[in-house]
Amino acid sequence: MADPQVFAIVGAGLTGAKAAEGLREAGFAGRIVLIGEETEPPYERPPLSKGYLLGTQPREKAYVHEPGWYRQHDVELLLGVRATGLVPADHTLILDGHESMRYDKLLLATGSRVRRLDVPGAHLSGVRYLRTLSEADTLVEHMSTAPRVVVVGAGWIGLETAAAARARGCDVTVVEQDSAPLRRVLGDEVAEVFTQLHQARGVSFRFGSGVREFLGADGRLSSVVLTDGTRLPADLAIVGIGITPATDLAAAAGLALENGIATDASLRTSDPDIYAAGDVASVAHPLLGRRIRVEHWANALNGGNAASRAMLGEPLSFARIPYFFSDQYDLGMEYSGWVEPGGYDEVVFRPEPAIVAGKAPEFIAFWLSAGRVLAGMNVNVWDVTEPIQELVRQGHAGKTVAAARLADPRIPLGDLVS
Repeated sequence: MADPQVFAIVGAGLTGAKAAEGLREAGFAGRIVLIGEETEPPYERPPLSKGYLLGTQPREKAYVHEPGWYRQHDVELLLGVRATGLVPADHTLILDGHESMRYDKLLLATGSRVRRLDVPGAHLSGVRYLRTLSEADTLVEHMSTAPRVVVVGAGWIGLETAAAARARGCDVTVVEQDSAPLRRVLGDEVAEVFTQLHQARGVSFRFGSGVREFLGADGRLSSVVLTDGTRLPADLAIVGIGITPATDLAAAAGLALENGIATDASLRTSDPDIYAAGDVASVAHPLLGRRIRVEHWANALNGGNAASRAMLGEPLSFARIPYFFSDQYDLGMEYSGWVEPGGYDEVVFRPEPAIVAGKAPEFIAFWLSAGRVLAGMNVNVWDVTEPIQELVRQGHAGKTVAAARLADPRIPLGDLVS
């Protein structure tokens, strides 16, 4: 009797956990080994900067599955274990502190790592990052005793942690090298909405500036010195300056890389028995006609399940519209689509956003190029993701829509879909 097939998954996050789930749901009866560097069972990252950090969700809500799920579904969890080597020719995975293992199919779901500031004082205890559940634990503890918070970076993590700190009563200053928050993602027009949103809640911004050094005494942070010489008193500094794909294992194994691990539309890498999904995967997107790497929850959720089907030999073309969401104060938003910086020529609002007396606006924004909808974002307007995504699909397929009709809230979005 032949030995059962072994499917190994490196990366015990949301992508890896959903891949293991997908394999079992599809009837795979072989051995599944899920390997993760952290000692925590697989968890989702959005609660770390949203519900858990705000104190509105318990810690355990972050976990992908109930504690007994892995044992019940015969999924071997190797936690606190780092994969240090990969030999594709021998189908062998080298594990730190464990025997090497042979696999039949391998999924690389290694995710990303935070970019770190290399400046004097970066070692001080009040200088923190947010990527892992343990780092979220530390921030929750620090925010309760840190009245003055400096957030470095005005991306999604920066703004969400700023909102959480304000909700906990902290004085918050956000330092950003660009001229507005989220400008590279949303452009000047929509970035201004988030500037006003946070300013209305008492957040101060320092645009056009970076961090020169962190100062402190007895190992504890006391202030942040900006590149223009300004000194900001701080009990806590949260650094959110982006992430980089964790490609070390793939690179050492000689897999093709291109802003991540390069895959085809079926999530297969340059090795036919190795797949990649989630933050680390640079996927040839069949609809967008380009290679993209998406660093958001929905991509991890759907990519893991899609990879499981591809590993089982099912035909796959991973063509989902990129999607992400954010919650800041009383503003909730969903973004669907893909626009490169400077890749649009017009933003159409439905209706024009306005922040009145600290109340978050309600609107939809569309990013257009030559009349084609490339992306759409609904802000405090719900149950419209499906038509927005269909408009995006049509836009990337070359169809146009009149801007005046997009801007008219009297016209149902469904009526704009061909």
